[in-house]
Amino acid sequence: MYFSSNLKFLRKRKGRTQDEVAYNIEMKRSTLSGYENEVSQPNIEALLAFSKYYGISIDTLLKIDLSKLSAFHLSQLENGADVYITGSKIRVLATTVDSSNNENIELIPEKAKAGYRSGFADPEYIKTLQTFQLPFLSREKKYRTFQISGDSMLPIPDGSWITGEFVQNWKLLRDRHAYVVLTMDDGIVFKVIENRIQANGALIMHSFNPIYNPYEIPITEIKEIWKFINYISSELPKPNSYNENLIRSIETLKNDVEKIKKQVGQTGGLFD
Repeated sequence: MYFSSNLKFLRKRKGRTQDEVAYNIEMKRSTLSGYENEVSQPNIEALLAFSKYYGISIDTLLKIDLSKLSAFHLSQLENGADVYITGSKIRVLATTVDSSNNENIELIPEKAKAGYRSGFADPEYIKTLQTFQLPFLSREKKYRTFQISGDSMLPIPDGSWITGEFVQNWKLLRDRHAYVVLTMDDGIVFKVIENRIQANGALIMHSFNPIYNPYEIPITEIKEIWKFINYISSELPKPNSYNENLIRSIETLKNDVEKIKKQVGQTGGLFD
């Protein structure tokens, strides 16, 4: 069991002293010290107190070596994603870490999309993917990078690499924000969404490119959702011809107004 080492690990991770923890759970400091140093074993009341204080189930405190978890998994636990507490509804993500136990960013190129569609939840398949790191991203979150294809999200070019942050609670999806969505029928899609989960259990998917009509996907057909963070491309975005035409029209109007002003200044008014 890992109870003693987990108590010490969690306390130090939160930057708290034994006195502070003991006070908050109404326990003698010497008793807490005894648990941390394996001098004594806790009763059920003590286990419940620690579980409530740290927001982590008794099973996890006893069975899992928390010091071996990545920063992402620890933050998920501390945010209420303990599988023993939340049950089967939690979305358990297959993931990989580097030699320092930091979360990798797995790469899903165009040629790997078909395999990812069926193997996204298989740890052995995820281990076969190429990985990399982006040092400016948070270690407390999980990221994955997907290559997109097609022109539905122009001006983001075809073949761009979209990095997304794993979304565990789909009720928090924000309208008019972009996400990578793994669906049963369409595979990996990159869209701007409308969250209609509470209303009718679905998402409305929008493209940047106006020639594509929005469509609805039932939440039951979705496997994963990743919030857009950034994209990498070797191509510059194509200029938006509509905006260019609008800018040119405004410039023409401004020039016409300047001509009228000059005429008014020369004649003393439009009507003499």
